Amino acid sequence: MSLLGIDVGITGCKAIIFNEAGEILASSYREYPLVQPEPGWMELEPARVMDAVRSTVRESVGKAGRGDPVRAVSVSSHAEAITPVSKAGDFLANIIAPFDNRTMAQSDWWERELGRKRIFEITGQPLHPMYSINKIMWWRENCPAVFDSAWKWLCVEDLVIFKLCGEAATDHSIASRTMAFDLRKGEWSSEMLSMAGLSEEILSKPSPSGTVVGEVLPEVAGELGLPPGMKVVTGGHDQVCGALGAGIVRDGMAMDATGTVECIAPTFNRPVLTDAMLEGNYCCYEHVVPGLYATLAFNFTGGSLLRWYRDNLGKQEIDEADIAGLDVYEIIIGKATKEPIDLYVLPHFTVTGTPAFDPLARGAVLGLSLAPPAPISSRRCSTA
Repeated sequence: MSLLGIDVGITGCKAIIFNEAGEILASSYREYPLVQPEPGWMELEPARVMDAVRSTVRESVGKAGRGDPVRAVSVSSHAEAITPVSKAGDFLANIIAPFDNRTMAQSDWWERELGRKRIFEITGQPLHPMYSINKIMWWRENCPAVFDSAWKWLCVEDLVIFKLCGEAATDHSIASRTMAFDLRKGEWSSEMLSMAGLSEEILSKPSPSGTVVGEVLPEVAGELGLPPGMKVVTGGHDQVCGALGAGIVRDGMAMDATGTVECIAPTFNRPVLTDAMLEGNYCCYEHVVPGLYATLAFNFTGGSLLRWYRDNLGKQEIDEADIAGLDVYEIIIGKATKEPIDLYVLPHFTVTGTPAFDPLARGAVLGLSLAPPAPISSRRCSTA
């Protein structure tokens, strides 16, 4: 028996097949672009994301062969992003990405009407424009035709599960990142949804990570080369899924990971909802490991800044990688000095993460000059 994992990030999707010993049998990766229709807006096209999901799954299944059939699939994904779908499963709008800043007015409304402390007590999330509930409210206020046509509002994990098995399902870690989930009760918060004027029916059914929610639809299995009857299982937020993969399965441990976002994820054996956590804008939500909780210290501009460099300044490295048959990032990183230089990059090319949570921050590159940079350790003081 083997298992299929689908990881849907902000800038790309990976599918990996493992056997029961944890060995990788096959993997595949596809990128997709961020769309910026307005200044400060960041979107993903759901059709392109799902095309990447299908392509990576088909390719991985083809590479792995039929000797060890896949019996179950689970999804890890970035959080907060959400998109409306019709009852027929049609996409009604693009996915609004986590660091899109159009929802500041909705966040300000929550501050006035309920307050940061009460929101944190219920959801474990410090108030911020990024959360999914703000995006739904934005659609209602700015695009009522889309809002009225929506059957469900699906986060990215939910979207992939729905397309695989026809069930609108999510796990507790992704549900928590909507700012509409009651951390202590483990269910959608009636208080948050009532305040927002939203119904629980428009959201996916939340279950603990690792819950079987259905089987891959026969037509989907045929399209992707998957065996009939394959189980679809709730996964989780990519950060806590990554923590599990890194062995962060006990109280007091932490993971530092760099993807599109750079994030440190410490774990606890109980909910930690202190004033100090709220002051530092540190969330508390369920780990994918039963009985554990996690917080996140993060910067939104992690690996995405390296991709920005590749796309805007790295044409030479792209050409070199094509000729050498290497990953372009191997070329870029291989040219970096081993010692630090005095070029300073303020990495807020989207918005800031913890602890500031400043949606208006901007990035900067400081220390540029016409002279080639020299490593700090190589410099010597001149003498008269």
